[in-house]
Amino acid sequence: MKNVSILLKSPQTTIVDVRTPAEFMGGHVAGSINIPLNEIPQKINEFKSGSDIVLCCASGGRSAQAAMYLRQQGIACEDGGSWLSVNYLKNN
Repeated sequence: MKNVSILLKSPQTTIVDVRTPAEFMGGHVAGSINIPLNEIPQKINEFKSGSDIVLCCASGGRSAQAAMYLRQQGIACEDGGSWLSVNYLKNN
């Protein structure tokens, strides 16, 4: 497992917010993309970019589920937990 705070400092890291589009529109990490948890199986190819992936959500529950699923599919990723925590680590 890689250190999330170090990953977030890299411009090559993709931050994926797995909350609903409505939650995402209410606030998100600048530069993050929104792929809701329930859409991940249909959008699995979007995770095969080769860049480092950090997942986030509201509290860390959905991002943990997404990370477990993606790892089972052979995709390396890290669970960043809450989007507010990821935002803080990215910017401080």
